Amino acid sequence: KEPAATIVEKLKDVTSYEGEDAVFECRLSRETTQDAQWFLGDVPLQSNEMNEIRVQGTRHTLILRKVTLEDCGSISFKVGQHTSAA
Repeated sequence: KEPAATIVEKLKDVTSYEGEDAVFECRLSRETTQDAQWFLGDVPLQSNEMNEIRVQGTRHTLILRKVTLEDCGSISFKVGQHTSAA
């Protein structure tokens, strides 16, 4: 069983204007097959035309495309027992 990954680089708060993209990045202690999940408030996010979720090694990136006022709120990233929010 693989050891749990931890979050070594936490999310940073991002301010963006309506119509811009907002980019959130998080880095883990190791590459993992554990489920990593992004949330806007309590809503789990999936990769689609509005959100792009990328994983490059230990770096996890969320891009919210052309944000609106409705996208305002807390973004969180969870892996295992660890959470980071911005």
